[in-house]
Amino acid sequence: MTDTAQHNRQEPDGSSGPSEGRTLEKGNAGGGRKALGDPATRGRTTIADGVVEKIAGLAARDVVGVHAMGTGLARTFGSVRDRVPGASKSVTRGVKAEVGEVQTALDLDIVVEYGVSIVEVARAVRENVIAAVERMTGLEVVEVNVAVGDVKLPDEEDDDDREQRVQ
Repeated sequence: MTDTAQHNRQEPDGSSGPSEGRTLEKGNAGGGRKALGDPATRGRTTIADGVVEKIAGLAARDVVGVHAMGTGLARTFGSVRDRVPGASKSVTRGVKAEVGEVQTALDLDIVVEYGVSIVEVARAVRENVIAAVERMTGLEVVEVNVAVGDVKLPDEEDDDDREQRVQ
């Protein structure tokens, strides 16, 4: 909402306000500066899908009861890729984000530890992911879909352990 009193106010030079009759020119000889408003509103910020995926992946892994992220095939290929010299561990494995201008939706594939309540782990993952993504990006998270693809049994080897023995 604009303040009408400000528009009717007379400036010392006779103009009726800081923006009336002035144009943006190179080397403004008049020395006056046009008020452009809040600096935070001058421009656009775009956030890539991969950024949201990383944030969500890290937030999901922080939840107690989450053993791994991704489907079985993705975890197998990921563990091989992680062994390549110079490669970094993929924190986006098992995370898919669709990012719009102000909203995002996420799909997560997780593996849970045996004995935990899957419903409680999924709830905690949603809460943690939504809090982290909204806090760090300012985007509204409209949904977080959690797909539990496997349960890690206590006596079961990890895919990573099997691959180390083969090599």
